[in-house]
Amino acid sequence: MRGFDPKHPDFFDRDDLDREMDRINDICHGCRLCFNLCPSFPALFDAMDENEYEHASELTAAERWRVVDLCYNCKLCFPKCPYIPPHEYELDFPALMLRAKAVRAKHEGLTTQDRFLGNPGLVGKIGGIAPKLTNAVNTPGSLPRKMLELTMGIAAERKLPPIAEETFSAWFARRGPSRPREDAPPQGTVALFHTCSVEQHWPGTGKALVEVLEHNGFEVVIPDQKCCGMPALDGGDIETARAWGLTNLEALHAAVEAGQEIVVPGPSCSLMIRKDYPELLGDDRAKVVAEHTHDAGEFLWKLHKEERLVEEFVWRPESVAYHQPCHLKVQNIGVPAQRLMKLLGAKVTIVDLCSGMDGTWGMKKEYYELSSKQAKKLVGRIESAGAELTASDCSMAALQVEDAGAPRPLHPIEILHRAYGLAREE
Repeated sequence: MRGFDPKHPDFFDRDDLDREMDRINDICHGCRLCFNLCPSFPALFDAMDENEYEHASELTAAERWRVVDLCYNCKLCFPKCPYIPPHEYELDFPALMLRAKAVRAKHEGLTTQDRFLGNPGLVGKIGGIAPKLTNAVNTPGSLPRKMLELTMGIAAERKLPPIAEETFSAWFARRGPSRPREDAPPQGTVALFHTCSVEQHWPGTGKALVEVLEHNGFEVVIPDQKCCGMPALDGGDIETARAWGLTNLEALHAAVEAGQEIVVPGPSCSLMIRKDYPELLGDDRAKVVAEHTHDAGEFLWKLHKEERLVEEFVWRPESVAYHQPCHLKVQNIGVPAQRLMKLLGAKVTIVDLCSGMDGTWGMKKEYYELSSKQAKKLVGRIESAGAELTASDCSMAALQVEDAGAPRPLHPIEILHRAYGLAREE
């Protein structure tokens, strides 16, 4: 089979997977347009060249699976590839990598590492029992972190997301009903898919987005939701990803039916809902939800184009080095966050380089060194921009920048929040 279709009778068939891997690896080997993207492609090309293989079927099992394991699902090869559907080759390398991981998990079982990293909601809840203690013992290189590396395969030197003392949803419930600005024209209700990162680690981004939306006359509601499922899918746990996706789909479709657009402050989650849910869930409602789901910056820029965005600012940054995450690039929505910051009068320099974090991949001990090398390249480009502020829509890319020793980038929504004069000490 071709593409990503868990309902297909051959989806989990190992022989069919091998044939599809050989077919696509042969095409990629002949093309090589993606030589400078993720480590998967150099691993494939080097194996073919050094061993003088004529066809990908000559790759050993270890060489074939190294290509799979080095893929961190940035998906940047898809828009770059000249052979994607509807081309007759129907090449979808990211889908093949996800299928391969799902097939391996189906036949060999999930590793403890992938079970742990694939369930950020559970990890956050456990850490949230005593957040101060959790954050204290999570110091990179500490004895507890070395134990975590030994038991779960999480790199001991990796800076981990902090556990918030109050979750975003608890803050939202505590503050009471959403309150649009009284002197702003009413603009209806939006549904916020807040993401695990906002819920458990960086609730300030979610707070800023809620207040920016309310400042523009929107009421904000939060549908019942679980993790989008991307971390589970990355590890091959397709059943968990589908279960969480179907739970989210139920609530998000109800929101759309109620006339609400869905706004997401995290690019991986918006990509999962827009691109992966229609393929993964096999439910017609997923296409409807995808059509009404927006990246936060994209939604606000749309308001500007429709002359519905409040543009009275009390503060304006001079310059911003903006890192656009891979999972926004592949959504083909342009650079709405950059445009919003330019609207404030800032000189915005785009730093066009993958952070190398890519969710769970950069946390694994076996890939931490590769991930860190990429982070240092990114920080070098950020520093060369010489900007007043650094911004990124991706919380994990921002964590990667921190891990490399640079100041944590702001979410563009946090910059807009400050420009409106809404930022304050709590």
